[in-house]
Amino acid sequence: MISIDQLVGKDDSALIAVDKQFLHRDIVDDWSALQAAASSVEFDLAAVSAYRSFERQLVIWNEKVEGQRPLLDANGELLDVAQLDDRSIVFAILRWSALPGGSRHHWGTDIDVYDRAAVPSDFNVQLIDDEVERGGVFAPLHDWLDDQIDKQQANGFYRPYQGVIDGGVAPERWHLSHQVTAEHFSRLLNAETLYNVLKKEKDMRLRDTVLENFDEIFARYIAY
Repeated sequence: MISIDQLVGKDDSALIAVDKQFLHRDIVDDWSALQAAASSVEFDLAAVSAYRSFERQLVIWNEKVEGQRPLLDANGELLDVAQLDDRSIVFAILRWSALPGGSRHHWGTDIDVYDRAAVPSDFNVQLIDDEVERGGVFAPLHDWLDDQIDKQQANGFYRPYQGVIDGGVAPERWHLSHQVTAEHFSRLLNAETLYNVLKKEKDMRLRDTVLENFDEIFARYIAY
């Protein structure tokens, strides 16, 4: 039984620590098998980010609203928060960062990955297109992953942010999701549940703007 707190990242009781990250217990064996397959072709598949709590997502959200973190447009160009109205700020954040309570990372089913063998140990993984597209340091790993996914040999993992339309979540080649487990969570997270959670979050910046536009936000950025 999955609780509301598990759906929105406020309960980590179903998670297991794996190599300094936390994963949902139901995906650990498949993740290990995918790592082993990658290792057999000389990639060191590793997670740079996996589970992220509601509280952590809320910090990221608030810092973007306040201009403490960069806010980017659809082309990845820097925006000036001071020049935007509240609604524009909210939708600019959602292009690249999830709504607190609405992140797939809350479930422990989704992992941002890189090839640890391709870079020195002090390399700062930024999770940007330049790292993962043609010519990028992690492009060979992701070409291999594409092939594994196409052949349904990726141990249940897939890329959830492909072909998103209407200005929704930007594609993230580094983001893998354990499809069966994640879809179980996704089916349970409905608009009413998330709305009621956010309505209680008085520390969330631009909460009222989010709630005023919630139906559109849920349709474009969560229930895609």
